[in-house]
Amino acid sequence: MSSAAAFSYAPLLPTGPDQTDYRLVTDEGVDVVHGPGGRRFLTVEPAALTALTAEAMHDIAHFLRPAHLAQLRAIIDDPAASPNDRFVALDLLRNANIAAGGVLPMCQDTGTAIVMGKRGRHVLTDGADAEAISRGVYQAYTKLNLRYSQLAPLTMWDERNTGSNLPAQVEVYAEDPDGHPDAYKFLFMAKGGGSANKSYLYQETKALLNPVRMMQFLEEKLRLIGTAACPPYHLAIVIGGTSAEYALKTAKYASAKYLDALPTSGSMSAHGFRDLELEAEVLELTRNFGIGAQFGGRYFCHDVRVVRLPRHGASCPVAIAVSCSADRQAVAKITPSGVWLERLETDPARFLPDVTDESLDTEMVVRVDLNRPMDEIRAELSKYPVKTRLSLSGPLVVARDIAHAKIAERLNAGEPMPQYLRDHAVYYAGPAKTPEGYASGSFGPTTAGRMDAYVEKFQAAGGSQVMLAKGNRSAQVTRSCQQHGGFYLGSIGGPAARLAQDCIKHVEVLEYPELGMEAVWKIEVEDFPAFIVVDDKGNDFFAEVTKPVLTVGRR
Repeated sequence: MSSAAAFSYAPLLPTGPDQTDYRLVTDEGVDVVHGPGGRRFLTVEPAALTALTAEAMHDIAHFLRPAHLAQLRAIIDDPAASPNDRFVALDLLRNANIAAGGVLPMCQDTGTAIVMGKRGRHVLTDGADAEAISRGVYQAYTKLNLRYSQLAPLTMWDERNTGSNLPAQVEVYAEDPDGHPDAYKFLFMAKGGGSANKSYLYQETKALLNPVRMMQFLEEKLRLIGTAACPPYHLAIVIGGTSAEYALKTAKYASAKYLDALPTSGSMSAHGFRDLELEAEVLELTRNFGIGAQFGGRYFCHDVRVVRLPRHGASCPVAIAVSCSADRQAVAKITPSGVWLERLETDPARFLPDVTDESLDTEMVVRVDLNRPMDEIRAELSKYPVKTRLSLSGPLVVARDIAHAKIAERLNAGEPMPQYLRDHAVYYAGPAKTPEGYASGSFGPTTAGRMDAYVEKFQAAGGSQVMLAKGNRSAQVTRSCQQHGGFYLGSIGGPAARLAQDCIKHVEVLEYPELGMEAVWKIEVEDFPAFIVVDDKGNDFFAEVTKPVLTVGRR
């Protein structure tokens, strides 16, 4: 063996100067005391951690970063964007404007609360930081119109909603943030199930590390992400890692723009770096997928981050993660000057274009009356090709995972399909809490693929003939729709607040009220936007855009 190299240390993820625009939350609960050796210590009361967390979870449920909003506006202004790209971008901007009112959260899936902190060596707390932070999560989710999504496992098979959205994922590291021993810095995230489910780990080998194979690999894997997590995405790709879990965690941080200030080249110190050239090439690759901002076009991704990490010679993990249209994160810090939180955009209306809907809607919009009998609704839909944009008005039945499982049990026991699923289109969704004076809380679509296993059985029994949700479906759904004359309609993933305010006029529980947001609901909608994704002839919009077409490698 060769002689050992000289000792050299570099953090695995060396970040640059903090350029964040902060606002002061409070100067209470923090103090500076002097210790031995002239050292200065920052003391932080538990109440300060709780107040910061509650404020952060409020803000990321209602506000977005200005840069994200500017990217949505850029889609509208891009002449190369498809009409569907522009329509989705405009709807997401309108949704952001409604959410910024502080009543309806931007997405009905208000997510798992994730908090990562770096506590400097001269920061003193009572030691129960995770408890104080969790209390702030509790305050935000129980006081605001947010949804409880966390399930407590009572046995291996039985679960119950915790009724508070706890537990949160809290991780605190002993590290001087930006070299400051008397500072405490944080990343706050709210990660919805749809976005979290599109985190992938691939265990590859050295054979992947050449330009041609890398681009072929990425085209294949990125197409598989689909639209269920509500694009346009902030896409993160991590190549390498000291472990599989470190690669995945790095991808999550990168998708939140937390690692934007990484170096852009490597060194023998073996730190991570961003590959800006590959980022640009992967972004252009996604532009050519044809998937677009959910229903065809160029804007599958807003941007791409590619991080290269060191690796063990026998391993090459590859992690992929996205941040979705609900791009919910903020950084924060506690310093001797107070408690500070990233300033998010409270006036998203300034990003709305001075154009009318008509100037954006260059494709036909078909209005569908859901009050008609199901056979008439299907006959109307059968006239139009996939990708046709629809405007739905009338009654919908709302049912998702648990309700589907219960209805399947009834069918297996020889009971008939409930009449409400025979008479009405079914919307896969689950609402957030309903604010006073509103018909519903934020009420966007959930991921359709989770209900794929039920479709053939339900359609054979006369139900689920028209389904409405987000994301792509499996081939078995397409076959069932062709056999039974059914349709799958795609709703725009993301604008849950706008749907609640503008489109949903009445909500009532039909069955299983004990399931909370998982109950079967009946809602009345008006001008609810949707697109034909799978038709009764066996056509599936996503079937074509998920096929790899790359024939050349990286230049």
